[in-house]
Amino acid sequence: MRVPIALAAITVVAAAVALLSGCDSGSGGGASSDKIQGVGSASAPPSTPATAFPAPTDSAGRPTITFPSYAKNVFEDQYTGDPAKDAVLADNERWVDSMDDAIFRGTASTKELAFYSTGRGTELAVAYVQGYIAKGDKWAGSTRFFARKVSLLGGDTASVVYCSDESQSHITNPKKPTKHTPTSPDSYVLYNTHLTLNAQGVWQTDNVVSDRGARQCRP
Repeated sequence: MRVPIALAAITVVAAAVALLSGCDSGSGGGASSDKIQGVGSASAPPSTPATAFPAPTDSAGRPTITFPSYAKNVFEDQYTGDPAKDAVLADNERWVDSMDDAIFRGTASTKELAFYSTGRGTELAVAYVQGYIAKGDKWAGSTRFFARKVSLLGGDTASVVYCSDESQSHITNPKKPTKHTPTSPDSYVLYNTHLTLNAQGVWQTDNVVSDRGARQCRP
């Protein structure tokens, strides 16, 4: 398991998850960490028409992120058949990669991290990265992101709910022996992210909550 601190440790309560997911559920009812729209269900939550959200343009100048050879993020469910939703998923993927890129480089002050996040999303991402840097940690192996569900919320906003599987990745530190933590419920994390489309056509993550050990994400 690769995370010395989790985004869950920074901000995760059932009410916060409901705050992010409730606006696209269409029900008006409360949500719990056991039932979040789009995870563990047969279909994604209702969404607004894709035509309201333009696909990003090449002029946005998205930076390229390259990982060291010993680490890899694997993203499933990249294509929905809806170009607008696929654009949201692509920038969600880049946001995740931008945090890990900052970890590998040993600094939270990267243009990539700032490019794909904004507001509260930036604060949380920086805190997450600094949790690694403070301990001199990095990670190795392969982390899988799956059950990714995107909802277009209207007003140039969207949400992506997804799971991660850290069972095949682990913390590394040149000053400490490598410790391979056995797979456990804590190897699986549920994330709910909120994104806003900026003027350059980039879907920036502006908030995130997570739940480590969530039942929806366990095999």
